[in-house]
Amino acid sequence: MKLVTVAQMRELDRRTIEESNIPGEDLMDRAGWGVADHVRRMAEVAGFHFPSVLVIAGRGNNGGDGFACARYLKEMGTSVEVWLAGAAAGIRGDALKHLSRMKAAGIKLREIKTMEEWQEERDYGHAANIVVDAVLGVGSSGPARGPAAGAIQFINARLQEALIISVDVPSGLDADTGIPEGDVVCADVTVTMGLPKRGLVSPLALDCVGSIEVVDIGIPADYVAELALEDERELIYLTDLKPLFPRRRRATHKGHYGHVLLIGGARGYSGSIAMAAKAALRSGVGLVTVVVPESIAGTVAGASLESMVVGARETSSGALSKDMWADWKTRIHDYDAVLVGPGLTRGDDSRELVQQILAECRVPLVLDADAISVLPGRPELIKKANCPVVITPHPGELATLLAKKAVDIQEDRYASAGTAVEATGATVVLKGAGTIVAQEGRAPHINLTGNPGMATGGSGDVLAGLLVGFLGQKLKPFDVARAAVYLHGRAGDMVAWRKSQAGLVAGDLIDELPYVFRDVALR
Repeated sequence: MKLVTVAQMRELDRRTIEESNIPGEDLMDRAGWGVADHVRRMAEVAGFHFPSVLVIAGRGNNGGDGFACARYLKEMGTSVEVWLAGAAAGIRGDALKHLSRMKAAGIKLREIKTMEEWQEERDYGHAANIVVDAVLGVGSSGPARGPAAGAIQFINARLQEALIISVDVPSGLDADTGIPEGDVVCADVTVTMGLPKRGLVSPLALDCVGSIEVVDIGIPADYVAELALEDERELIYLTDLKPLFPRRRRATHKGHYGHVLLIGGARGYSGSIAMAAKAALRSGVGLVTVVVPESIAGTVAGASLESMVVGARETSSGALSKDMWADWKTRIHDYDAVLVGPGLTRGDDSRELVQQILAECRVPLVLDADAISVLPGRPELIKKANCPVVITPHPGELATLLAKKAVDIQEDRYASAGTAVEATGATVVLKGAGTIVAQEGRAPHINLTGNPGMATGGSGDVLAGLLVGFLGQKLKPFDVARAAVYLHGRAGDMVAWRKSQAGLVAGDLIDELPYVFRDVALR
């Protein structure tokens, strides 16, 4: 999904109002409905059966979105309060119209006009399950001041007790640069209008933005297509992924949905490959075969009952022997995609095995974890491969592959992903907060689903399994990478809302995948 500047979004709004004859108050109404719907969904996932919502509004259009949201929440049967940062006498235009509608619906507005009053409220607190931040929108500039700053501080004081949803942009964040210039709301989710704003994907904004949801407020598609973009990057979003998952025909069987081969594991490291196999099965692929050292075959088979697990020759240390490839390379065309790496370990045999596979594999290949780490400073080996390759490094693994330092990778993640593409010729999935998907000839795409709870052992193995499963269903590598990182992160968000970030484990992601697939395909 395209990223826009504030000026471009204003122009899109103007054209929609003036040329498509859609009143501004209608756009605001749609924005309010979209926010309310995401509040409802978050409350349901989090298990708030009778949720209490506090909407904190400013006096501008962002506040107008909040007024409309509050009215729709009340219609949904939700307990909602609305507090205003400032005096209502300053509200004008479409925001005033929606304030009147909100009051007509029986929702009272409480005015909190000074920083001192907000400080008193901060000390007292509030029992809301969800706080909606509608204080400052994309039109604000410079540090928040007065009651707006007080409202932001109040919202951030509720982070331990409430989930936070920001409207359009976290209040206090510059929507063009992503720079927090003063007090800024730290949101769990930012529900942005029309198109995502460029500043939302800035590394500086990651701690404030959370996951991003985009509300369609009715901007005509041809207006968007005519934009002269200042930023080639794009946000990975749900609406772009839905076409990748068409309805399945009734008269099909498992052979229609691909057969993938997973290679990895070692004595003492059976969990990684088992989780990758289970995630691959959850991708919708028809068949999964797993090759592991003979000594752990029974363990992996017991952990992934639906997979076909085969024991292979191993070294004295319990890793896969480089000689095992001779038994498998002649049958590689029986598979639609291959994953190598989870639990492989980093010995000499592993290195030579990966090099053989790169040289002789002829079907799409995913290199993950140890399969990347055993190629220090040798990205050209990936570039010479005779098949499409997807690599999934975290910053440390990419630093090893490119003979750099991890701090250098993190300094400019977009540039690092581009360097990796150039060096390897692969589709690159640079993992981390704001995972980047890059491929030659394509604009880099960033994913903002997911949360810190996913920083746990096995999370990357789940992603690798999804990737190979999608590849096995004949999706293109770039589409595979976008879909996998988005759904993987969305599963993490659902788990964190339902349970917690701290208590999240990788197996939870696998269990959640069938539910997040409902977001891209109803059946």
